[in-house]
Amino acid sequence: MSFPRLLRLVALACLALPLTGCYLLQAASGQMQVLAKREPIAKVLRDPATSPKLRDKLEYLSAARDFASRELGLPDNASYRSYAALNRPYVVWNVFATAEFSVQPRRWCFPIAGCVVYRGYFNQRSAERYARHLRMRGDDSTVGGVAAYSTLGHFADPVLSTMLGWSDTQLAATVFHELAHQLIYVPGDSEFNEAFATAVEETGLERWLNLNGRAHDLPAWRLRRERNDQFIQLLLAARERLRLLYASGLPVAEMRHRKQQEFGRLKYDYQQLKASWNGYAGYDAWFDRALNNANLVSAATYHGCLPGFERLLASVDGSLPRFYAEVRKIAALDKAARSRAVCEEGDSPVR
Repeated sequence: MSFPRLLRLVALACLALPLTGCYLLQAASGQMQVLAKREPIAKVLRDPATSPKLRDKLEYLSAARDFASRELGLPDNASYRSYAALNRPYVVWNVFATAEFSVQPRRWCFPIAGCVVYRGYFNQRSAERYARHLRMRGDDSTVGGVAAYSTLGHFADPVLSTMLGWSDTQLAATVFHELAHQLIYVPGDSEFNEAFATAVEETGLERWLNLNGRAHDLPAWRLRRERNDQFIQLLLAARERLRLLYASGLPVAEMRHRKQQEFGRLKYDYQQLKASWNGYAGYDAWFDRALNNANLVSAATYHGCLPGFERLLASVDGSLPRFYAEVRKIAALDKAARSRAVCEEGDSPVR
């Protein structure tokens, strides 16, 4: 059966299924389309028609990919050894949602990935349509484009054209992050998974830059990381204020008014932070929209548990094999125990 015909059959089957089945089919067909566009990076590099800019990026990524397995202990497989050219700005668009008066994210449960705090769509209009559906039923929702993701090793994930607008440091960091998901992943615990992968990304990138003769890139990367940490802390502070507001028991009309005040305060606080950055405007686009609870989901998911993983890595003197061994022990615990181990303030668990 031809690939286009298979996709048509998937689309027809979608019409006969309930919403969840249709969602899974669009995800499967979107994934198949991405995989169908893969070409081995070695082949792309041999092609005389490959542009010098693309050649430089792929050579850099290939070296970072080898470093990831050789020096960071990340999976040595076919992932990020092929390239897929997509004719769109993002590979998927994620929908995040919360109740109107809650900062806790909605969760959706699927085979393999378990329960996650987003629904990913390979078509932006489909993502926007589902976000509108959630808003019509009273939820807060938002849509965010994603340039790269991991299939957790179930497929050989390619380097995507959607990634190539990034700096070299961000490209390497993303490869380290996504490979970390293949190494350790707990179905249904997005906070744990994303913070672990971010910890690996950060230490991996620092080692990559130092050991690969790119130490001159470190100051700029550290400045970006510092600003990003300050941005995330801004969001987490707003999230905590909203959490307390929603637990206050105030009348709905007053709570709704106070909620809008808090998002106004968040935008004001960002302007103050931006002034301390001498006008650096890297987060302006994030604030250039109406904000709601759902916009804060990613901050808590990707960064809420990160300090605990950083403490754990420091406690084993930066040894990645020992770090992975300890994370695997924690991953085997129930969710409450995992949260106590790495997501709450205090010392890393005693081994």
